Amino acid sequence: MSLIVGLGNIGTEYEGTRHNIGFEVVDALAETLSITFGPGDGPFVVAEGRHRGRNIVLIKPTTFMNKSGVAVSKALSKFKTSQQDCLIIYDDLNLDVGDIRLRPKGSAGGHNGIQSIIDQLGNRDFPRLRFGIGNDFPRGRQVDFVLSPFNNSDQKYLEEGIQKAHDASLHFVREGIQKTMNHFN
Repeated sequence: MSLIVGLGNIGTEYEGTRHNIGFEVVDALAETLSITFGPGDGPFVVAEGRHRGRNIVLIKPTTFMNKSGVAVSKALSKFKTSQQDCLIIYDDLNLDVGDIRLRPKGSAGGHNGIQSIIDQLGNRDFPRLRFGIGNDFPRGRQVDFVLSPFNNSDQKYLEEGIQKAHDASLHFVREGIQKTMNHFN
């Protein structure tokens, strides 16, 4: 079974913001798989389905970003899934809008959601998909930037990036992180 976790913040005021790109990718996956999110047995909403004969569970934490580790830890336990079968999708300031990068493990790189997961799991050994949101903001305005919507000029790259992240996530379900990295990085 594969667990795909999209990071974001709950609440309508955060919908469509750069920080919620993980939610947008798992929403696209749910649409493709014709599954619907509902309450989970933990601090997350969940959608369960199948892809090419494999079970897949989509998760959106209902904690705020900086407490994502609580939701991920509970989801891993609930679904009895190993960290290697759990892909975390999140926003990255160090990549251009719509670019993606996959890694089998790594540091938080300043991302509070990833740091929360590392702290909760006690290690950095989980696959992740970084989704570029750009970094066109004045010094000291990072929080405002990540909590703002994408610009109109970003829309083409955003849509292409969501499709790439969607495809990479399904490839991960079928082939695992190494082959997915070879194909998409």
